[in-house]
Amino acid sequence: MKYKLQFLQYNECSILVEWPAIIDKNMLNDILNFKNLIQNKYGKQIVEVIAAYNSILIFYVSTIEDVNSVFLDLELLYDNCNSISVIESNTFRIPVCYDDEFALDIDDCSRTKKLTKQEIIKRHVDPIYTVFFIGFLPGFLYLGGLDFKLHLDRKKTPNLNVKKGAVAIGGKQTGIYPQDSPGGWHIIGNSPIELFNPKQDPPCFIKVGDKVKFHAISKSEYFEIQNEITLSRFDIKTLLIV
Repeated sequence: MKYKLQFLQYNECSILVEWPAIIDKNMLNDILNFKNLIQNKYGKQIVEVIAAYNSILIFYVSTIEDVNSVFLDLELLYDNCNSISVIESNTFRIPVCYDDEFALDIDDCSRTKKLTKQEIIKRHVDPIYTVFFIGFLPGFLYLGGLDFKLHLDRKKTPNLNVKKGAVAIGGKQTGIYPQDSPGGWHIIGNSPIELFNPKQDPPCFIKVGDKVKFHAISKSEYFEIQNEITLSRFDIKTLLIV
């Protein structure tokens, strides 16, 4: 399926390409395919291509002199691609502790959604989520596929200090805070996994298009994993679902 794209000049060295404003797995695959096409054809002319929910941002090495010509080239590249390949992805099994010590907002969620805490946890761990976008913090995964009974508007008053690893619900999505930060999502647990480490290559081991499956762990298991990570003994590969 081809989508109607919009091509916009973002600044003197970058182009924004936009798809329809929806969240959809097929469209995500289309976005990632086009990203790969651009990187393969214009590799030396490009610094980086960043994919988001319904767009890609292309950063060029030098100033764009003729923006209309660039628009036309990109449009032709997209229109002339007749085959869509399935983007390779990994599935990661991410441990989450839903103990009351970490699940700061689960009681409020339980009252609002009229679900028990165990029902919330079950509905949260059951799906296999898709990584649609990585932002607003480095390593913050925006995950699509949340059970509709857990959809919950973001808080009117954000928390000023959400702890690193907090697993939370915001709107129709769930995600993990990769570091301490302000945040307006509802916190229902915490994961000990390091999602962003600037000393590693790549700094975030999960990419857009990958899958995430949560599983519940006890407090003792949480601290065991946290200790292994602190001692640099934890192997990220153990999270991969083959």
